[in-house]
Amino acid sequence: MLCAADVGPLMSIHLKLVNAKKTIEIGVYTGYSLLLTALSLPKDGKIIAIDPDREMFELGLPIIKKVGVKHKVDFINSPALPFLDKQLEDPKNEGSFDSAFVDADKVNNMNYHERLVKLVRVGGIILYDNTLWGGTVSWKDDLTLDKRMKTIRAAVIELNKYLASDNRC
Repeated sequence: MLCAADVGPLMSIHLKLVNAKKTIEIGVYTGYSLLLTALSLPKDGKIIAIDPDREMFELGLPIIKKVGVKHKVDFINSPALPFLDKQLEDPKNEGSFDSAFVDADKVNNMNYHERLVKLVRVGGIILYDNTLWGGTVSWKDDLTLDKRMKTIRAAVIELNKYLASDNRC
């Protein structure tokens, strides 16, 4: 479960276009996208990486250490929504992030978006993984999908429609 090979360079380009220095990542898994982000940030860049599964993060941690970017990573072992809500309690955090990357439970993408749009500065970037959900978002129906895939497809379609109409984006 890694992002596609072309996603890494695309993420790097986006981060460099907005001169990202402070980022937030929701959903870390083994840290592949986290590593890509860390490598794209300047030496003094910082990433808040949020995931409730520290064990999976620790699988990729040796690589993050080996390439010398561990100092950029602040791993938060928590579900994302309570952490984001806590950040928003302090007005100084609003607009304090340059970018965000979301690759977590798709049914909460709308909840993440509402919080991230406040935390990421105007001119920053919020990236969502799986917005095409294997092409299924363009299908006329979801009859061939299992219940889990149908649920995720519906959530991704909802997010895509919302993002297309959100004038803050």
